[in-house]
Amino acid sequence: MQRKLLLLPVLLFILTEATAQSTLTVDYIMRDPKWMGTFPSAPFWSEDGKQIYFKYNLEKDPVDSLYKIDLSSPSQLSKVHWGEEKMLSKEQVDFNADQSLRIYREDKSILLEDRKKKSTTTILTWVDPISNLQFLANENLISFNSGGNIFIFDRESKTVTKATNISTGSKPANGTSVSSEPTSFLESENLALLQVVNERKEAQKQSRAYREAIREKSTEYVYYTNGKNLNNLQLSPDGKYASFSVFTPANNKNTKVPDYTAASGYTEDLNSRPKVGTDPSKVEIGIYDLTRDTVYFVKTSNLPGIQDLPDYVKDYPERTWEAKDRELTLSGPYFSPDGKRAIIQVRAFDNKDRWITELNLQTGELKSLDRQRDEAWVGGPGVGGGFGGGVLGWLPDNQHIYFQSEATGYSHLYLLNVTTEEKKPLTSGKFEVFDPFLSKDKKHWYLTTSEVDPGERHFYRMPVMGGKMEKLTSMTGNNEVVLSPDEKKLAIIYSYSNIPAELYVQDVKVGATPQKLTSGQSEEFKSYAWKDPQIVRFTAQDGAQVPARLYLPDPAKKNGAAVIFVHGAGYLQNVHKWWSSYFREYMFHNLLTDLGYTVLDIDYRASAGYGRDWRTGIYRHMGGKDLSDQVDGAKFLIAQHGVDSGKIGIYGGSYGGFITLMALFNHGDVFKSGAALRSVTDWAHYNHGYTANILNTPEEDPIAYRRSSPIYFAEGLKGNLLIAHGMLDVNVHFQDVVRLSQRLIELKKDNWEMAVYPVEDHGFVEPSSWADEYKRILKLFNTTLLEEKP
Repeated sequence: MQRKLLLLPVLLFILTEATAQSTLTVDYIMRDPKWMGTFPSAPFWSEDGKQIYFKYNLEKDPVDSLYKIDLSSPSQLSKVHWGEEKMLSKEQVDFNADQSLRIYREDKSILLEDRKKKSTTTILTWVDPISNLQFLANENLISFNSGGNIFIFDRESKTVTKATNISTGSKPANGTSVSSEPTSFLESENLALLQVVNERKEAQKQSRAYREAIREKSTEYVYYTNGKNLNNLQLSPDGKYASFSVFTPANNKNTKVPDYTAASGYTEDLNSRPKVGTDPSKVEIGIYDLTRDTVYFVKTSNLPGIQDLPDYVKDYPERTWEAKDRELTLSGPYFSPDGKRAIIQVRAFDNKDRWITELNLQTGELKSLDRQRDEAWVGGPGVGGGFGGGVLGWLPDNQHIYFQSEATGYSHLYLLNVTTEEKKPLTSGKFEVFDPFLSKDKKHWYLTTSEVDPGERHFYRMPVMGGKMEKLTSMTGNNEVVLSPDEKKLAIIYSYSNIPAELYVQDVKVGATPQKLTSGQSEEFKSYAWKDPQIVRFTAQDGAQVPARLYLPDPAKKNGAAVIFVHGAGYLQNVHKWWSSYFREYMFHNLLTDLGYTVLDIDYRASAGYGRDWRTGIYRHMGGKDLSDQVDGAKFLIAQHGVDSGKIGIYGGSYGGFITLMALFNHGDVFKSGAALRSVTDWAHYNHGYTANILNTPEEDPIAYRRSSPIYFAEGLKGNLLIAHGMLDVNVHFQDVVRLSQRLIELKKDNWEMAVYPVEDHGFVEPSSWADEYKRILKLFNTTLLEEKP
């Protein structure tokens, strides 16, 4: 008996030694990120290309400040004084064709800078605020907006001409009527008592009536907007046409989010977004023909496929679907450099069509030049969203337009000859193009692509009409480039998987060596050997090769348990070779690996970076392939990395929280526990712009919402669930988890708990909230996967 008691302390010592430890703790890694150091962002060049400005924080200020590096002494960083910072920003800048002249606004004045002579003069001081400065095709003429109209300044004659005559009022009836407002008792009494005041009132009325009578009898054309405000008022480069947008917002009901911790001590409501299925806002484009003194609106009824119904209607044979013109969003027009032609981008509100069209400036008719149809939703890098945007413009020849399209399954750059309608791809292959722009001499493109690898970004140069792309960057990871004004140097924000962003400078030459300008990591941050996760691919049940980041523990510490992380946003990429925006989660994965866990971070179906089919793989079924990819990832860990099938957990935030719920509700045999953070629980309660692309609307496609929303599958909960949510979340409302919790209560589930964060929005801010949340996650995994006692 005594011998057995003596062996007990030895056994306890061995068990203690076998328990994996980490120098990291949740409290340690979830502190204010300033402990990690300071990392540069938002770089831009001085006009002479001798200095690089960027956001930085060497002095632990509350927010980043503007710093600069002079390339003549690159080791010297200096903080920019607010006076210098103010001088750097010139408002409403425009350049002439060869960029030798620049105009900009200063208060109510227009300044002209001769960049060759290095001289600046004030060419016009105006009486009212001005905006939208623009050189016309005749560069002696400069247009600007003021008081809701367009004016033209002639640099030679020094004269100003009013180009448009727009009034926000209503056209006077019969030319002589004057609106009379009812007077109050006090006003009537005052006018009766005070003769001089009454006489002045009558004089004003007579003067107004006279002015209106003269205006109606004159031949001067006035366009009345009837109280509507016009947006995007612009003049064509030839000065013959003006265009404007009329925006009619939809009257949709917003959601209220209660703030129980408001400073006032009272519960206050925060205004939030409407829910999916909202009515569309309406955008119309008007053309003001300055030669004919008339206004007409762009016509869209002749667009090919304007009445096409989506394929999903076949799932509702009992319904009658009316053939009618779909609601549209228009953006533009984009005038050719000479002003003689214009294009408009049109998108269907259901986002299944995007047309690039030529506008007939004399009639407002549209001719389709390129139609991109997607039965899921039109998207991808450079393609733009529901209200336009994206890559679209003209070459200097006034014949070719450029744009991006996923016509081949990957977003590439195209040219289209507007006269012949011949379309030419400038890039091709199983990669994507990002942020292309023309060189100043218009002879080359500069662009970023993922040609080397989906997990890398590099900067290229290419002839304007297409040809060989020259790869200008060489560092493995992400290279975010800003070109110097003379296009001879690159400012590069570079990062790698385990190396946060730093600033580099490099010559614009193939094979040039980049020079590092910043070293922002703190000594404390550098003291830990941050892991470089492997990038692997595993085979999904449908044969797809799914990319993932894999964190493997030291074999001596391996505990047989695994955690799968699900990134948020749905359409986002996290399997790459650069510093992740999920840096807190990255550090947590280092901690988990130290403790013996195997961690897998998957770019599941719908993640960005892998082309159209991957992007739209969840159409009409969120929680379909995106969820089965997590299940197949778990099988991969069991088969290839010795993970115990009974020791797998899953967690994620936002979309990752949604997937976690679906995993525990539908695959309790695979996932023993999960932490669902700021989760969507019912897609009918999320926003329109994101959700309607993927699931259409709940009124039109209820099947898609029913099979995609976790709240309908809550009865399947088997494992251990942690729900965590900020109560001030104006993106995924706290209401989502309140409704789910009531459902779990009614189902008599007792293997779940919820943590609420009263002062947090969707993205947590307070280090205390981050730490509390991740301590709960770690406790969940330790107690359920490793069966440790709390």
